[in-house]
Amino acid sequence: MKKITIAAAVLLFASQLFAQQYTIKFATLAPEGSTWINIMKEYDAAIRKESGGRLGFKIYAGGVAGDEKDVVRKMRMNQFQSAGITGVGMGEIAKDVRVLDMPFLFKSHGEVDYVMNQFDGEFRKSFENNGFVLLGWAEVGFVYIFTNTPVYRVSDMKDVKMWAWEGDPVADAAFKTLGVNYIPLSITDVLQSVQTRMINGFYNVPLATVSLQWYTAVKYMLDYPLTNSAGSVVVSKRQFDSMPKDLQDILMRNGKVFMRKLTELSRKDNEKSLEILKKNKIQFTKPDPKEAGTYDEIGKRARLMLVGKMYSQDLLNRIESAVQEARKKGVK
Repeated sequence: MKKITIAAAVLLFASQLFAQQYTIKFATLAPEGSTWINIMKEYDAAIRKESGGRLGFKIYAGGVAGDEKDVVRKMRMNQFQSAGITGVGMGEIAKDVRVLDMPFLFKSHGEVDYVMNQFDGEFRKSFENNGFVLLGWAEVGFVYIFTNTPVYRVSDMKDVKMWAWEGDPVADAAFKTLGVNYIPLSITDVLQSVQTRMINGFYNVPLATVSLQWYTAVKYMLDYPLTNSAGSVVVSKRQFDSMPKDLQDILMRNGKVFMRKLTELSRKDNEKSLEILKKNKIQFTKPDPKEAGTYDEIGKRARLMLVGKMYSQDLLNRIESAVQEARKKGVK
């Protein structure tokens, strides 16, 4: 009996060691309770179940691990192994992916999906060439400009002291082309900076504007998307390559499924958030109809500014051609 008890204890100890074999430390700016975190918890539960407990995430939400640039740096140092990031973070890994965030490029979710499907393989290689594996695209959504002075015309932008994510070349190109004065700050400093009138404008998706309570500090939203913000969940290639093939497959397969689910839910949540903003007396301003083509021209000029710095002319041409192809096909 004693031998059996000892044997059982050894087996239990061995199974516990085996079960804790791969814990991936995951960081994101998304707050606890958000759709991002809820889906990540579902993703975590799925891979734990399928791997028999051998594989799982430890989630650090709400920016406790730092800004996206901090997190990418910490992943390279193996302090974290995975992250949910937007364009700023992705640009720290694979600069060419930022072409997806350029202003006034997309006009519908269908166009976004059409382009992403065509270029998925190419961008995955770009991540891997720079030491990371893409587990799934997690779209953040269409980004709008929020201000404390109404914006109807491009010239109205000159009255806005705009926030720009510190060190973001895409924001720099967009606002320079728009003629906007901007102040670079960390994303964690935005709300206080609007409240103290250091800035009087920012850009964000409706969902994050509501969940971060930024809308409480502004009065207006320009009802014309500045850009569509791409997002993703990545894992360091060092971590990925250290895992056996069966766990790699579990992580990748579930990543695609849950990140697509996250994208669909984010789109719905952003639509709901627009209604919340209206109910909270945010005034939606429409662009002057006479300037209908102006934003497209601004977008083209901004995109050209980053050729050779973030991406090649060839890649930009192919992305823009794919967008036009989607429009000709009537993709919505």
